Amino acid sequence: MTKHVLKTLLLILILLNLAACGEKPEIIDYSDINNWAYYSVGENKPADLFLICPTVFGGEENQHNMSLKDEESKQNFTGALNMEKGIYENELRMYAPFYQQAGLNVYKMDSRRSKKFFDTAYADIRKAFVHYMENENNNRPIVIAGFSQGSDMALRLLKEFFSEEKYQNKLVAAYLIGWRITEQDLKKYPHLKMAQNENDTGVIVSFNSEAEFVKKSIIVPEKTYGINPLNWKTDSTPALASLNLGACFTDYSGSIVNEFENFTGAYLDSERGTLKITDVNPDEYPPILDIFEHGVFHIYDYLFFYRNLQHNVEVRLKNYMENIN
Repeated sequence: MTKHVLKTLLLILILLNLAACGEKPEIIDYSDINNWAYYSVGENKPADLFLICPTVFGGEENQHNMSLKDEESKQNFTGALNMEKGIYENELRMYAPFYQQAGLNVYKMDSRRSKKFFDTAYADIRKAFVHYMENENNNRPIVIAGFSQGSDMALRLLKEFFSEEKYQNKLVAAYLIGWRITEQDLKKYPHLKMAQNENDTGVIVSFNSEAEFVKKSIIVPEKTYGINPLNWKTDSTPALASLNLGACFTDYSGSIVNEFENFTGAYLDSERGTLKITDVNPDEYPPILDIFEHGVFHIYDYLFFYRNLQHNVEVRLKNYMENIN
């Protein structure tokens, strides 16, 4: 073997090692409040919120998890949380960890390749949750909430921890919006309970919004379980737009830019379990991201039903507090 060939092989090995280092997860210290977007935000609240951010990091050719050294992504991260916080902040003290979330590019991979990137994201969420429970919870009631990837991570938390009574007994509800809850999930983890009405507690509140013509999406490829946030039914009973307390379109500060009462009605699809939106033109509310099909209203899940969700947090917390006292 010539020296030229050896040098070439050595260079390839160095480049491969550099690429591997770029994918190596960072070690996050959650005792440092700088690693939290929200940490104990909100005083004199009877319960806590553990909120997990949706995907804001697009990903790069050689980077598939968001770095906590990426200040631009962290600003987008906090902005995305701010768009949701108004649903929860009136009732709950808020905690939301920064985490090495998987990038949008990961969703285009097959599951065998993408697994390690989602596992990296969950390892951070798990570590942050354990820190919160050991140092901040102090036996307080808790709401777990997320959106999209955040709901996927929250579901993983429920699966791992909430079969234990010491966790389950604290759970007011888990708002896992914009992610699928499958029959396999419920069979494998029987402690997972879907909400059946507007005020039951210790349950999962979930839905996925889409136009009536949609038959498949990347979020719900086959079937999910959910509830209608307008009439709080789990069957296909239609809810009229008159039940919509207000769709709110927020900016990155959390301010409401536009609000529309009676914005849309909705019903649960009896086959897909998704939430069919009856009064919205898909052309006026496009999916924006190219990973979503036309008619998938995924990015609007919180926005279309903002006031109904806000009211529901209050209702479920009140019911929880009345039953533990």
